[in-house]
Amino acid sequence: MEIEEMTYKEGELIPSENTLQETYGFSRHTVRQAIGVLVNEGLLRTEKGSGTYVAKKEIAVPARKKTIGVIMTYLSDYIFPSIIRGIEKELSAQGYALLLGTTNNNHEKERECLQQMMEQEVDGLIIEPTKSNQYNPNLSYYVDLKEKGIPYLMINALYEELDVQHICVDDTQSGYLATNHLIEKGHQQLLLVTKIDDLQGKYRMKGFIRAIEEAKLQFRPADIVTYTTETKESVIEGLLVCLAQGNTDITGIVAYNDEIASHLIKGLSEKGLSIPNDISIIGNDDSNLRITGNITLTTLSHPKEAMGELAATYILKDIQHEAITNYYFKPVLIEGQSVRAL
Repeated sequence: MEIEEMTYKEGELIPSENTLQETYGFSRHTVRQAIGVLVNEGLLRTEKGSGTYVAKKEIAVPARKKTIGVIMTYLSDYIFPSIIRGIEKELSAQGYALLLGTTNNNHEKERECLQQMMEQEVDGLIIEPTKSNQYNPNLSYYVDLKEKGIPYLMINALYEELDVQHICVDDTQSGYLATNHLIEKGHQQLLLVTKIDDLQGKYRMKGFIRAIEEAKLQFRPADIVTYTTETKESVIEGLLVCLAQGNTDITGIVAYNDEIASHLIKGLSEKGLSIPNDISIIGNDDSNLRITGNITLTTLSHPKEAMGELAATYILKDIQHEAITNYYFKPVLIEGQSVRAL
């Protein structure tokens, strides 16, 4: 009781056995037994030739929560909540917490995220690359992660300069299937609108060109319109003006994703064109946007939640030093009302 009430403080010498015997009226044997119990419980400690002292209380250090860092280009819109939901579902089932960061497809913000993740001492990282088709000034951070033994993998794209495990959709096939679908519907004058600072846009362009070549259609420089994260709004607005003026023979458009496709449909409709009667449009990623307009959008599948779950499974395997391999989901065409046969 005196120890709990701090009558005897930590590190203080308690009275001798004789004094305790006289104070409490116990036998010497009982006093020794009591001291022995308190020593076993860690409340007292004995020093030979010195006496018995009140032991210092050990401060329990809480076990560090196992944490996986997730760095995405965006968090709250488009396909990203579904990817994160898949990651969180699998990590939670395995007792891991999730630490989220967002880059807005900006290298400086990516660097801040990487620094934060290292400071938080995460057990592993799942990363969607920032501007994956451009030189990344943060590559040294990824080398540092490897040197520190922090496993990481990339989703949706990768930095080709690094030897990194990754999980992606086969974007070349996505571009090919979209283009080939328009060709099969009789369209021969096609336009690709694609993002050029991300690797997905580069590969979708590759699929577009392959389908054009296989069909032996004419391929003109003007048949590809590119934009970046920063130029998206201005490029799309310029394209809408050009298409609305009617000085083009384009009948089918392959858009980088559902967001761009929906923007084109809305903009062209406002300018008096009919989709798909005047122009057919295909998106990509099978997002909620494909069903939010006046017509359903023809698009390509993206296994959002499944990709998140697989990424979480892979990073946990990597932490356990189990072998993992790169994985590419095969896209599937999903027909809507935005394409018509000529």
